Amino acid sequence: MSIPFPTPDPAILARRDEIVAGLARLVAPEALVTSEDERRAFETDGLTAYRRMPLAVVLPSSTAEVAAVLRFCNQHGVKVVPRGAGTSLAGGAIPQEDAVVIGVAKMARVLEVDLANRTARVEAGITNLGISAAVGHEGFFYAPDPSSQLACTIAGNIGMNSGGAHCLKYGVTTNNILGVTMVLLDGTVIEVGGDHLDAGGLDLLGIIVGSEGQLGIVTEATVRILRAAEGARPALLGFPSAQDAGACVAAIIGAGIVPVALEYMDRLAIQITDGFSGAGYPDVEAMLICEVEGSDQEIDEQLRRIVQIAERHRVEAVRVSTSEAESAAIWKGRKSAFGATGRISDYICMDGTIPTGQLPLVLRRMGEIVAAEGLRVANVFHAGDGNLHPLILFDINKPGEMDKAERAGEEILKLCVEVGGCLTGEHGVGIEKRDLMRVQFRDEDLAQQMRVRAVFDPNWLMNPAKVFPLDGRIAA
Repeated sequence: MSIPFPTPDPAILARRDEIVAGLARLVAPEALVTSEDERRAFETDGLTAYRRMPLAVVLPSSTAEVAAVLRFCNQHGVKVVPRGAGTSLAGGAIPQEDAVVIGVAKMARVLEVDLANRTARVEAGITNLGISAAVGHEGFFYAPDPSSQLACTIAGNIGMNSGGAHCLKYGVTTNNILGVTMVLLDGTVIEVGGDHLDAGGLDLLGIIVGSEGQLGIVTEATVRILRAAEGARPALLGFPSAQDAGACVAAIIGAGIVPVALEYMDRLAIQITDGFSGAGYPDVEAMLICEVEGSDQEIDEQLRRIVQIAERHRVEAVRVSTSEAESAAIWKGRKSAFGATGRISDYICMDGTIPTGQLPLVLRRMGEIVAAEGLRVANVFHAGDGNLHPLILFDINKPGEMDKAERAGEEILKLCVEVGGCLTGEHGVGIEKRDLMRVQFRDEDLAQQMRVRAVFDPNWLMNPAKVFPLDGRIAA
């Protein structure tokens, strides 16, 4: 089993030297990557099992340069693949041989901070964590916090509508973006939204955030920054079964408690991450990390109620943090889960979303699906909003094991849709889930989505072969 790619356009490949020469007239020499060795750094993203060498790579330093390069590509019928930091786990930034990659990593400045109105305007190449670092000394932060926040860019966050551990309380990227500057394929620069909530006109931000680089390239964004809470403290809860932990999650949410984060890890994930981080996690089948924030009194009361709920669901281990050092230790394993797993095994990380009440059923079925392929799964995910991240472990050196992992992943995503969820929570569709879109959407639904896409990109040159099934293209 493998994900198909379209056949490159031989006419474009034959004109490579001409295209590269044209791009060289638009940007500085250091902004154009053309040699095979240098282009190899851009041939894949976080979905490293798939690779394609791009025609060329351009790293602009301004919105004007992005506009000039897009205008040139549009005029010459050249496909474009936008790229932030390349951390996409769904193949969203994997290029094609006849496409030019346009990366925004050099555009990483903080342009303006307005503390009174709690906004910041930044270039889209800034890292997620870079925004919080720029305003943290004033007691503010940027809320979305994907695990890759040290590396991933705001451009990629906007493309995939990223979330993170704290999205349960603060929402995902779409809830924290107020406006964007975006360059369309013909070089037109548009401003969407503004520096306040509910800007006038059509809500195009709702289309742009999560559009996976198919409508244009975002070069600047106005984001919400929030005042940091007085304090925050996590509690670690260990359970004898996945079903008990899942039921506890549903009970916490059902009780009207909104933790700032509610994370789940199963036994295998606990063992892998604890061996790497030394966090001292308990020897249990399933574990929750539940963090609340507020004043000391508010934190104590919320954690007291959460522990009471856990006790009704056969909790075996309770560790409530009493210091910053303990809090850091509790989170260290969770934040290092993907890297720790990568040290011991190849894996694919799935990303589906389900109603929280379905957690016990889905956890059991996921285990059965993966076991039927003779593989193992380490579960670590955002339990509070039902955003699953099962890590399916395999050995790429064993023939057929990657196919087994992909089959198991497909069945897990189908299960998510079956119980009332969806194919993705924050990683996007990319190439990974492209051919599963018909599991969730009818042909009529997909056709309408593609019509919207075609308004922005009638020639289908922006991030081609992503999101929509390859046989589903429609006319503008």
